[in-house]
Amino acid sequence: MNRIDRISAILIQLQSKRIVKAQEIADRFEISLRTVYRDMRSLQETGVPIISEAGTGYSLAEGYKLPPVSFTMDEITTFLMAEKLLEKLSDHQTYSKYQSALYKIKAILKYAEKDQIDRIDDNIQVLQNFNNFNEEAGNAFTQTILNAIGQKRSVHMDYFALYNESTSTRDVEPLGIYYSAKHWYVIAYCLTRKDYRNFRIDRIKSASINQNSFIHEHPSLKTYLANLTKEDKDLIKVVLQVENKHAQYLNNQKYYLGFINECKFESYTEMTFLTSSLCGFARWFVTFGDAAEILEPESLKEEILSLTSQITEKLTKESVFSTTI
Repeated sequence: MNRIDRISAILIQLQSKRIVKAQEIADRFEISLRTVYRDMRSLQETGVPIISEAGTGYSLAEGYKLPPVSFTMDEITTFLMAEKLLEKLSDHQTYSKYQSALYKIKAILKYAEKDQIDRIDDNIQVLQNFNNFNEEAGNAFTQTILNAIGQKRSVHMDYFALYNESTSTRDVEPLGIYYSAKHWYVIAYCLTRKDYRNFRIDRIKSASINQNSFIHEHPSLKTYLANLTKEDKDLIKVVLQVENKHAQYLNNQKYYLGFINECKFESYTEMTFLTSSLCGFARWFVTFGDAAEILEPESLKEEILSLTSQITEKLTKESVFSTTI
């Protein structure tokens, strides 16, 4: 990218956010901070009202607007490809909102570009059947949660907990949402529990945004998950397949063994855990091992073989002792 294109892109980036840090610009364009400062001076010299706040970042003066945004053909075709993927990989509500946004983008195109886009649009298809995607993974409250995050306001909600099959009312400060194992989740600070909690969005029965702003300062979802990964670096990932008729009896216990998420299939449930003790996990597993299969790790299988061998040896000795008496 040449310098003129880069400066134009920086100007668009400045309009996309209220405040943009110099490091963000440097990271995006892979340039030094000194080059960022030089580009900013160039923009100011052309009359762009850039406000610089030491230790905060750059912003455009209130009311300043750029000329109408234009897109390259490569950018437009990328939007089309994203639409095809979203049609297969997102819920109906998200996909319809993306379509609405795409119509607005198409509306500003020139006639020749519109004709070209129509020809391309009919020739992009996603053929893979994404069986693992759950179209009902989110619900009507997904947008409520996202709006609350943007406004930094708490959410009042009724949540159905599967482990005790009851609904509780609570106020939370949502951090962010993510998709995993066929479901959307929101990580939020629970004002009742005074700690971060993970909620499955399709189990939220009602939700509304409170008028009061966040009481606490929270990290971004990206930072939170990165810190979680650092804390969990010594944890071991365990993946099990449990027969559905037995999986229901593990609802209470699994949360004490590092349960992360699960994916239900026709005859079994695939469960994922993070545990710090394979020995402890093995002792729990043997209580339902005849109805489950270990997918990973191999070391857990070895731990269970060792444990069951010890149990068998002990029972054999007790049986021999009893017979002798």
